[in-house]
Amino acid sequence: MPLRYSMLAAGVAGALLVPAFAGAALADPGGAGVRAGDTTSAAEKNRVDRVPAPKLHWYECYDRAECATVRLPLDYDDPKGPTTEVAVLRMKARKAEQRIGSLFVNPGGPGGQGTAMAYQAPSFLSPDVLDRFDVIGFDPRGIGFSVNVKCFKSTRDQTLALQGSGVAFPVGGKQESAFIASSRALGKGCSTSGKTLAGAMSTAEAARDMDVLRRAVGDKKLTYLGFSYGTVLGQYYANMFPDRLRAVAADGVVNPVSWTGTPATAGRILDDRLRTADGTAKALHELLVRCAKAGKPKCEFAGYGDPVKNFDVLAKRLKAKPAGAEGARVFYSDFISAVQTWLYAPGGYTFIDEFSSELWRETSPTSTAAQAGAARRALATRIAERRAEVKRQKEAAEKVLAYDFPYDNGLDAFSGVTCTDGLHPKKAGSWPAATAAADKRAPYFGRAWGWTSVQCAGDAWTVRDEDAYTGPFNRRTSAPVLFVGNYYDPATNYNEAVSSSKLLPNSRLLSSNSWGHTAYGTSKCVTEAVDAYLVAGTLPPAGKVCVGDTQPFEPHPRPAPTTKGPADASAMANQANATGNGTKLPPVATRVPPSILLGTR
Repeated sequence: MPLRYSMLAAGVAGALLVPAFAGAALADPGGAGVRAGDTTSAAEKNRVDRVPAPKLHWYECYDRAECATVRLPLDYDDPKGPTTEVAVLRMKARKAEQRIGSLFVNPGGPGGQGTAMAYQAPSFLSPDVLDRFDVIGFDPRGIGFSVNVKCFKSTRDQTLALQGSGVAFPVGGKQESAFIASSRALGKGCSTSGKTLAGAMSTAEAARDMDVLRRAVGDKKLTYLGFSYGTVLGQYYANMFPDRLRAVAADGVVNPVSWTGTPATAGRILDDRLRTADGTAKALHELLVRCAKAGKPKCEFAGYGDPVKNFDVLAKRLKAKPAGAEGARVFYSDFISAVQTWLYAPGGYTFIDEFSSELWRETSPTSTAAQAGAARRALATRIAERRAEVKRQKEAAEKVLAYDFPYDNGLDAFSGVTCTDGLHPKKAGSWPAATAAADKRAPYFGRAWGWTSVQCAGDAWTVRDEDAYTGPFNRRTSAPVLFVGNYYDPATNYNEAVSSSKLLPNSRLLSSNSWGHTAYGTSKCVTEAVDAYLVAGTLPPAGKVCVGDTQPFEPHPRPAPTTKGPADASAMANQANATGNGTKLPPVATRVPPSILLGTR
């Protein structure tokens, strides 16, 4: 079954000056002293505050962590009614005597596991943060180790229903019709078989759960670090509970107005609002321009001519005919999705260069038979190695179920949040025209991103959450929110960080001239700035721009291989990627479409 989403040793100056207690006051970004902010609405207070803080019965798990499960109201309007179980994991502060409080983390998705990110905190958070905070992750309702949303009655039903969506994204009328049929089946399944939980999975419900968990761990105010879609959760919390923030850092930002939509934008597909494809196209174009400037010694693809023009030539060749041999064929959608995936890592440009060059030699009419054959064998080896790695990861992550083949609810979970949160076009049949238009605006990636939300169409997805939050998103918060935007982020357009920071009057934007999805860990500059904010409340100067350590085709160490943990750890999430300087990046969950290199063919 295809899934349409995939997943720092720096001291902080002055950190020891912060009082070691939860809820420490933070600096006013305007420098004019503390200003009164907005307060939590009476409706939200009534919903959440009457729910008693649950007792967390922690137990040791995964060698170094503590785990717990809690039962929370399925509907906060009925706190004594049906409940759902939510999984929580804690990595305790390494220096209890200097402990500030708890740091809640979320890796995005939607569908990413907060428990996995918390477990992996030692691999990507700086020593000072690990010393001073209990790192807390919870799997949002319906997801991961929490009670799962399940939109089909069995794995068989799911597999049969989704067989038309077994491509990275559809190309051509036949694939589009099959993809729409499967997406409608998913939407209808979540609106019937999965209705009870799918209709209670909005980001607002996750924010309410997080507020209850904040009280449960004893924090007076929330300290939070969210990535990608996790920035949506952070902004929802900031606007729903504006007086309950100690610090909220959002890296790889999604504008919540773009995410939810408005009556004026309800007829537009989600990515036309988010402009993610535009950001991906921008990153690829800049990468190809730098390839041309670097030349063949540093970028092999430049040896065949203008990389910008030749990438388009290669894409057209693959549209006409797939490359590779039977069993290891590369279709146009596979190629684009693979490039899209590699843009997520700061050092991913090396693989884009190698893969494009291999495909160029295999498809070029001027290649000799020997050259084409060698390229075909290289492609087959690359695909076989990737498939073997994906298989190993899936086997390590597979849960043992007693009465059926394992049911993968990743797409159900992604959809349960995405479709319930926002407004979407009424007809699934409108997606071919909309995504074709998007592809003209954002070459190659308009379709790749646009098709991720077709199951949310009004004639497919009918279940709603009456308590979903739709704004306002411009509340004055009790502490400044720090937004971090990366110029060449392929999954969260930098413009979304800029516009989000302008929504919240009490916020600050940190920009980064860096590559890959999200910026934390890509440079000492970004990492220290975020750490200083989380620990001491110190904001970076207004207009601050950091530069990523890894820049395409400039001398730097090749990305180090990731270090795999024990089987039970890898079962929780993919390991963090490595940057050019060997440090680990946060294990961010994303909504990348699949590709042949992710094992879907």
